[in-house]
Amino acid sequence: MPLHQRPPGRELGRRSEAAAHPFKRREDGTGTSIAPALRTSPHEPAAPLILVTTVGQRQVVTAVCPAARALGLTPGMAATQARALVPDLDVRPADPEADGTALDRLALHAVRHWTPGAAAAADGLHLDLTGAAHLFGGEARFCRRVVAFCRRLGLTARIAVADTLGAAHAAARHYPGPVTVLPPGDGTAAIASLPVVALRLTPEAIVAAARFGLDRIGDLLPMPRAPLARRLGLATVERLDQALGRVVEPIVAIVPFEPPAAERRLLEPIGTAEAIATVIGDVVSDLVDVLCQRGLGARAVEFVATRVDGIDQRQTIGMSRATRDSAHLTRMLCQRIERIDPGLGIEIVRLTGTRAEPLRATAMASVLASGDSTPDIAVTVDRLAGRVGETALFRARPVESDVPERAVIRVGVLEAGGAWPAWKRPVRLLRRPEVLTNVVALLPDHPPRRFAWRGRAHAVVAGDGPERVHGEWWRRDAEVDAVRDYYRVEDDRGARFWLFRRGDGVDPATGDLSWYMHGLFG
Repeated sequence: MPLHQRPPGRELGRRSEAAAHPFKRREDGTGTSIAPALRTSPHEPAAPLILVTTVGQRQVVTAVCPAARALGLTPGMAATQARALVPDLDVRPADPEADGTALDRLALHAVRHWTPGAAAAADGLHLDLTGAAHLFGGEARFCRRVVAFCRRLGLTARIAVADTLGAAHAAARHYPGPVTVLPPGDGTAAIASLPVVALRLTPEAIVAAARFGLDRIGDLLPMPRAPLARRLGLATVERLDQALGRVVEPIVAIVPFEPPAAERRLLEPIGTAEAIATVIGDVVSDLVDVLCQRGLGARAVEFVATRVDGIDQRQTIGMSRATRDSAHLTRMLCQRIERIDPGLGIEIVRLTGTRAEPLRATAMASVLASGDSTPDIAVTVDRLAGRVGETALFRARPVESDVPERAVIRVGVLEAGGAWPAWKRPVRLLRRPEVLTNVVALLPDHPPRRFAWRGRAHAVVAGDGPERVHGEWWRRDAEVDAVRDYYRVEDDRGARFWLFRRGDGVDPATGDLSWYMHGLFG
């Protein structure tokens, strides 16, 4: 449906998550999704699905669905063997790059919502729950919430919690059930019965272990380190020590976004306006250098001045367009100096770009050739916004709606204004229509002859109309039969108004024939 015909969010029912959640499945296929839409008709059973990749001259199965696993297909077998076992097999090529992108997005979500220590691995996520599990009701409840979250995305998740990363990796892939929580300090006994492949060994080490009859992790524990390293390699010993907690394996957490910032620590506290302005110019130059290196432009910056008593003085400014013009930023911040209380002196100044956008170079060849260019009003807009406030500056833009109070919205000053309709509309449109009293009018199509509005009577000397506007039935049921008849009228004092009557004057279902004031001309 067009934008103006879409039903509001309140009629779609309440959701447990925000509508703009980054992992909501997209069915149109135009956006990236962390799980492909593999839905089929409920009356058509889905064929067993496997993903294959080319290794040398042969195709190898890398992933199988539950239905294919129930038929005996496992990752690592040849694709020809899988086709021979299951004739009606759905074979699709694996996409490791897309899988990595999906894991990165999921790790970014984990950092923002679950725990600050999260990183994407080759085939899963590593989460550091230290100091975070109790916020979700404990480790077991946290795991169940994550499993439910993945289920809503169409993913099958297996989670394990252990003292070490290696033990959690092994338990998640070889223990039954979607959630496994190993008791603290019991990691060695918990993974001893698991196969050696659970230690993330190299293929050569796995083949060597099978040749020496080492099938379980418990078989490696009593062996001396030197013979074990000579037979299976030093990497195997390191993996075993990491799983047992003898060697630290830290999780290198991802950083969602590090805002550009610059800081100056002053040798002596400052308190005068001139000194603060000088420091502002210096810290702005430092911030601009950081923005240039990262190819960004600032849309909003926060200036923090820390006094000697530890109290922070904060001032935030916003720009209508991304910029890294040091003179403009300095001028905007200097307008806020009078709002800063230096107290006994300011000793630390920090400037952070709280909102930054990519800012590329601007082509100037056409401007230099013609010698004429369109003036940029962004600087003027920022100066005015710094004085009167950002909400005081706006531009009206029409939207597709038949109801007048929905047909105009406020947008930014620099945004496109849009195309206005050809029919006449009042200069001032009331936020909400106001009820008229003592109305005298001839039904069904004549304008009123007199009415009272805001305690004052008006005698109409001229009128034009009606202009019929029907309700937008797709928004709510109350507007299915709603009708408004609009009139332009002029009273005996020369004032012109835009008012309407609810109902067409014939069918009672269209309205109760009450009159409302909606706007004023001139």
